[in-house]
Amino acid sequence: MTGREFKDITFQNLAKVTDALGSPKRLEIIDILSQGEKDVETLTRETGMNFANASRHLRILKEAKIVLSRKEGIHVIYYLASEEVTKCWKNIQSLAERTSAELREVTALFLRERSVLEPISIQQLRSKIRRGHVTVIDVRPKEEYSNGHLPGAISVPLPELKKYVRNLPSNKEIIAYCRGKYCVMAPEAAKMLITKGFKTTIMQDDVNSWRFAGLEIEK
Repeated sequence: MTGREFKDITFQNLAKVTDALGSPKRLEIIDILSQGEKDVETLTRETGMNFANASRHLRILKEAKIVLSRKEGIHVIYYLASEEVTKCWKNIQSLAERTSAELREVTALFLRERSVLEPISIQQLRSKIRRGHVTVIDVRPKEEYSNGHLPGAISVPLPELKKYVRNLPSNKEIIAYCRGKYCVMAPEAAKMLITKGFKTTIMQDDVNSWRFAGLEIEK
């Protein structure tokens, strides 16, 4: 094998991965699966695709060994192939934030429209938790909370928040979190709580970021 042949084969295989990642909907699927395994019906609903399109995108990701699947009764369950996929997705986000002014602007606009002016970092939230100054709510679906959540966080899925509000302490700041920077659940939760008079903000990252920072999560 010549050096040229080696390079051609190498970069062809690298391109298979980047090609599989080169779709907004496939990145959204990875974002959702980074929180835990899902069946195709759930992915179809959450991404706003029809079943055929969701299945096509999942097939491309599976062919690139980015996602894997298993059968559970009549359902096909999909999950990320490894932790490296989640880390890669985090790195893509970081690179895009550094290079895309439009991404930064639209994210800031979305949060401003929901009165979430200052999302807090992992370090800031950790400090607030230590001092006992906050109540942390996890507004993801319950199965994602069960996969792993921040220490002491209360599971309050967004659709249930309106009924749960009466149980939240009015004398503490409420910190909501969901799937990360591009998830809409925590900002929507914060908007609802702010209109009801709670001092509220969101954590700008997710459970995976917390874990990658070397901090403990609960299951």
